[in-house]
Amino acid sequence: MLNLIYFIIILGIIVLVHEFGHFIFAKLFGIYVYEFAIGMGPKLFHWKSKKGETEYSIRAIPIGGFCALAGEDLDSDDQEKVPEDRRLQSKPVWQRFLVMFFGAGNNFILAFLLLLIIAFGWGAVSSKPIVSELVSGNPAEEAGIEVGDYILEINGHKVKTSDDVSIYLQVEDKSKPITFTVERDGRELDIDVTPLKEEVDGSTIYRVGIISEGEVERGFVASIQYAFTKMGSLFRQMVITLKGLFTGGLSVNQLSGPVAIYSIVGTQASAGFENILYLIALLSINVGFINLIPLPAFDGGRILFLIIEKIKGSPVKPETENKIHTIGFILLLALMIYITFNDILKLF
Repeated sequence: MLNLIYFIIILGIIVLVHEFGHFIFAKLFGIYVYEFAIGMGPKLFHWKSKKGETEYSIRAIPIGGFCALAGEDLDSDDQEKVPEDRRLQSKPVWQRFLVMFFGAGNNFILAFLLLLIIAFGWGAVSSKPIVSELVSGNPAEEAGIEVGDYILEINGHKVKTSDDVSIYLQVEDKSKPITFTVERDGRELDIDVTPLKEEVDGSTIYRVGIISEGEVERGFVASIQYAFTKMGSLFRQMVITLKGLFTGGLSVNQLSGPVAIYSIVGTQASAGFENILYLIALLSINVGFINLIPLPAFDGGRILFLIIEKIKGSPVKPETENKIHTIGFILLLALMIYITFNDILKLF
């Protein structure tokens, strides 16, 4: 039960921050907001603003949320109730861009602040890609990698942080030798490591045997540097993951949905408050990044239409744009159902 409460609170915070980004800029530019909702499905609680304009609601299913703007969906738009100059489509492109962007923008701000809190409270862990430890008898040690080696590249991909090491080892083909380019005593060395294949609980995994644990630093400057570095590192992870999906380095089956996140919440909660904050920051960056992908139904898809409008000098027909977003939403829903089904299968 406690895990469920944590799960609802964490997703609620991320969604609230995201939708509030859309909401605050819509209000700032005078766009009529029909409803600001946290959760999906039937309404549990709802109330009207003092002006009687915006309805605020908390809904039964604690996943997702929305900020319904006038002019965003023509099919459900109240043509008589809302003046033309208060519709989303009547606003300049730059204002619509900020409304669409700052859902994700708010997620990035939240993640940065949480990482800063972690650094101030528990110390800023160095993310330099240095081998601090080797698992004895594992491939990395046998191939000649040593403690203290500074990892520069993995299979030709430049490495900047220890997080880069983790994500590249995840997306690279581990059935073949992996080339580590390391710096040791001022010299660059290429070392081929053949991952060890093992069967664990019916799943095939590959072990390399490298552990990278950075030193803990404290202070204002170190904390700021940590937050910026970790943000950049997590962004690169998202880019590498997305590229891996398109190139075949990762399969859709490796993606995680709400069920997997629920399992992770329990693990992180038991590990301490710092881990919960880090999980919120990580998920917040994920939500922000995914929403900016220029595909229909995402904020990035709507931003893409704004860019097209700016280039061609006139907007795409609203009816056409809405149909494309609807199709995109249906496909996205199908993908989420598939990922959730896979997550459930992994539990057994």
